[in-house]
Amino acid sequence: MMQKKKYTCSDYREEMRLLGLKKRLIEETLSSTEKQIIEAEIAKLEKTLQLD
Repeated sequence: MMQKKKYTCSDYREEMRLLGLKKRLIEETLSSTEKQIIEAEIAKLEKTLQLD
């Protein structure tokens, strides 16, 4: 039987960071460089949180 991974404060913090980055990504004032950096960070977080 598989055990569920314990949900920690660290997990919550990473999820909130991910949401913040996604919200920031829709801002119209971002340069293309900033947008690429944010998209890369989102991909990294999604992989870490196993959401990819």
